[in-house]
Amino acid sequence: MKSFRSLASAFAILAASTTIAHAEGKLALYHWFEYIPQSLLDKFAKEYDVEVTMDTFDSNEALLAALKAGKLGTYDVTVAADYMVKILAAEGMLQPLDHAKLSNFGRIEKQWIDVPFDPGRQYSIPYQWGTTGFAVNRDAYKGDINTTDILFNPPAELKGKINMLDAQGDLLALASMHLGIPQCTSDRAQLKALNDLVMNAKADWASISSEIAKDVLVSGDAKAGMIWSGYSAKARAEGANVEYAYPRQGYIYWMDNAVLLKDAPNPENGMKFLNFLMEPENIAAISNYARFPSAIEGAEKFMDKDLLASPEVSPAESTHGAFVEACPKEVQVYYDAIWTNLKK
Repeated sequence: MKSFRSLASAFAILAASTTIAHAEGKLALYHWFEYIPQSLLDKFAKEYDVEVTMDTFDSNEALLAALKAGKLGTYDVTVAADYMVKILAAEGMLQPLDHAKLSNFGRIEKQWIDVPFDPGRQYSIPYQWGTTGFAVNRDAYKGDINTTDILFNPPAELKGKINMLDAQGDLLALASMHLGIPQCTSDRAQLKALNDLVMNAKADWASISSEIAKDVLVSGDAKAGMIWSGYSAKARAEGANVEYAYPRQGYIYWMDNAVLLKDAPNPENGMKFLNFLMEPENIAAISNYARFPSAIEGAEKFMDKDLLASPEVSPAESTHGAFVEACPKEVQVYYDAIWTNLKK
């Protein structure tokens, strides 16, 4: 059976290569892992006669580091979180969008156009939105989960069985909420408290990884884990008895956005892809795959009913969320130092 599958795969690759050889154009994506269905990329490739290639990353910070290390000019389109769009624009890494070439721009839900990280959508279009918090295996722990103590002062049942996201902005923002201190603080005492909190909590964590965040909850290797809301829904759909928490101290709102990179090798195809993503049926295909809602009018009628009813899509009214802030450079150095210390 294994040999048969290998042979079938070889034929599939050969067939794909033959199709690619006749493509009229190219599109190079730099994208999050497990965040867009291959069928949608195939649909775009066929519709526009374009060869689509994609490399992946696992955090906003990894995206920024790669672009700074020389990847700028390699890719056409990437997907970045709210605060990272602001950073990339400030660094001169994005191309302004010509809205006249985006016939679907008017489909963006009105509340997501004049956003604080990109007023008027000068550089970005919305991709997906959600929350970042944590999920807990209810077979392992039956107590109150709506507190950040689960991550930073865990009960005995969860000690040593927690996975954290390898995402500096999200993890340190959640830790700041736990302490009740502002994000991007420059107060030395608060920064010390933040460093002490995560370093002491690290002893109770089994791992710090974004790529395995869902899988360790499904396998049972982790009994709790910091996770993006849609990945919690996917873990439950794959059999994990997990509940997504909305901690009283707060949780993180985020919006991922598609952008056209500076020095994109195929800018026209990049613009076509951005417009393609704002078709309700196309963005709904991403929502159904990634389990996050979109910000495009009309997408709901193409979305799975169970997704629309998911608790991860409807934050509890009694709790509050906040976006991760982009710190000034003179403050960011302190957070970078804490993160470096944590990752040692």
